[in-house]
Amino acid sequence: MAAIGDAAGRPVSSFAPIESPKARVLILGSMPGQASLAAQRYYAHPQNAFWRILGEIFGFAPDADYLQRIAALSAAEVALWDVLQSCVRPGSLDANIARDSLIANDFTGFFQRHRLIARIGFNGAAAQQLYLRHVQPQLPPHLRHQHLRLPSTSPANASLNHAKKLDAWRALFPPVNLDPWTSAH
Repeated sequence: MAAIGDAAGRPVSSFAPIESPKARVLILGSMPGQASLAAQRYYAHPQNAFWRILGEIFGFAPDADYLQRIAALSAAEVALWDVLQSCVRPGSLDANIARDSLIANDFTGFFQRHRLIARIGFNGAAAQQLYLRHVQPQLPPHLRHQHLRLPSTSPANASLNHAKKLDAWRALFPPVNLDPWTSAH
């Protein structure tokens, strides 16, 4: 069970990945927020748009049972994880992560187990920055992937409306015949 961090400086710990042997896309957050840690579920805050956006993209009910939502992601060949394994962070804001406390997850092992993953979508700027700084430099070149920073689904990100967030997230899952991730060169 993950620890829930607090103002006393105790670390928080992320969850195991949601993974499928057929996963082709990996969505990465930074670290679960307090609501998610308390519920022991990814994106549990009721105002977080993650499940609503993915439900609209893949055709499942965003308020379906958690295990059904996880099964829908697996059927869509999507894995879900966080960049950090643990850190000290009072509250849920990424800006409050104590930079000297963070420990990244084992992506070398993850990518060796999931060789079909071709691209990574970052749920917000913090996830991308943490990955590029603390994970990618440690990866051998053959385990590096195309990636796309997406607007955060957090309720703290009010800079874009839902329609614009949804449009941005759709770019992570292009139709096969219109895949902008594939280069003709």
